[in-house]
Amino acid sequence: MENNFANRLISARKMAGLSLQNLADKLGNVISKQSLSKYEHGEMRPDSEMVIAISNTLNVPVNYFYSEPVIEINFANLGFRKHSSKLSPTEEESVKEKAKEAFERYFELDNLLNAEDDSHYFIYPQVITTPEDAENAAIQLRKEWDLGYDPIPDVVEMLEDKGYKVIEIDAPNSFDGFKADVGDKRVIVLRKTNPDDDIVRKRFTALHELAHHALTFPEDISEKDEEKLCHAFASALLYPAEMARKEMQKARFHFYQYELQLIKERWGISFSATFSRALQLGIIDGNVYKKFNIGYRARKYHVPNNEPGRFRGKERPVRMERLVYVGLAKEVLTINEAAYFAGISSWTLRSQMNQLV
Repeated sequence: MENNFANRLISARKMAGLSLQNLADKLGNVISKQSLSKYEHGEMRPDSEMVIAISNTLNVPVNYFYSEPVIEINFANLGFRKHSSKLSPTEEESVKEKAKEAFERYFELDNLLNAEDDSHYFIYPQVITTPEDAENAAIQLRKEWDLGYDPIPDVVEMLEDKGYKVIEIDAPNSFDGFKADVGDKRVIVLRKTNPDDDIVRKRFTALHELAHHALTFPEDISEKDEEKLCHAFASALLYPAEMARKEMQKARFHFYQYELQLIKERWGISFSATFSRALQLGIIDGNVYKKFNIGYRARKYHVPNNEPGRFRGKERPVRMERLVYVGLAKEVLTINEAAYFAGISSWTLRSQMNQLV
């Protein structure tokens, strides 16, 4: 129990992105950095008043410090899909700990309700070495999952329906997502977005992480080349080659912004991913692609939420929320327990509840 409290304190502090000195400062320096270090090494234990103060400061419930982790997660060789700038070491630790805490709640709730669904994971056994290989894998997935040539209405919902555990966490804009394996379960972690955010990058990220789950790459492939092949797979899934060739057509001299906006709003794919797709399919050449990128950045469309057009869709995991309400309906969970699993306060949960029967 001593070591468990110490480990949970370390985890909560890292989730908050705080150093020992930062935590001491936020506690009003009523306790020193050295004493906090002793807590984390199991050499001292705080009294109940200090536990409550730490709990409030780190925004975790008191019982978090006394609960034992229900799963083991190995973060070795974990790859992050990042946006423009890199995560700092502190931010990376925060993302890992937040994901771990969300994993724990999700899997504990699954086990408590015995709610494990059948999974239909996509596995593509051939080794992927070229964009054409990634294209063929995307074609095979659309065939196996009966997607046809239509736009994917909601990528996250599709993945949840196939048994993937999709989890959202609060994270810096420099983080997009990563994939993880927890036992035989496949998990995709995404950055939580706001209702007004442009969600096309989130759709792309979810499929990019699916590629890391589903595809096999050469052992000696570089990280950069593997990322490019995952990009090719995600783009091919979002915008099938037959439809891209039909809609963009090769014999042309110009592209117009509104045309790309129409493609984005139908297929849920960004301008930049559309042009990468056009280059990959031979619809445009390298010179046109270069001109597009120059104009794209000059208009500052690379800045989050600046690109024109919006795809209408939620792209938000809901399975865990549904399980919370199932637990409440079966009276397996109390309000406080349900709020813990939902990751919100009891007051917030009560305000959302509207019992019909």
